Amino acid sequence: MAVQKDKQFNDWFNHRWRPAAAWVYMVICVLDFALFPIFWSILQAHQGIAITQWVPLTLQGAGLFHMAYGAILGVTAWSRGKEKITAMENNYQGSYGINSNANNEVEGSINENR
Repeated sequence: MAVQKDKQFNDWFNHRWRPAAAWVYMVICVLDFALFPIFWSILQAHQGIAITQWVPLTLQGAGLFHMAYGAILGVTAWSRGKEKITAMENNYQGSYGINSNANNEVEGSINENR
């Protein structure tokens, strides 16, 4: 029973981590560029003193956070695209009764005869 729950969790995690990473990045950007500046301005207005303007936390360090997250999301999107293309090619071959193992055996026998 515990092994089945482990497998279910691993399947869920393997299929959902990419969209979850994209959602987390979106939430971080919305908070850092939209909501926190508004809250910071409201806080300063409530105190009656304008101290400073909000400086996005993720842009500190020359925006390395955005470059790193962009690289992670870009590579995962590219690899997912490759996975989908491979799956589509496999389904295409299977739908017409093309067996890749049979093709390899035929090609191997042709090459041996040469």
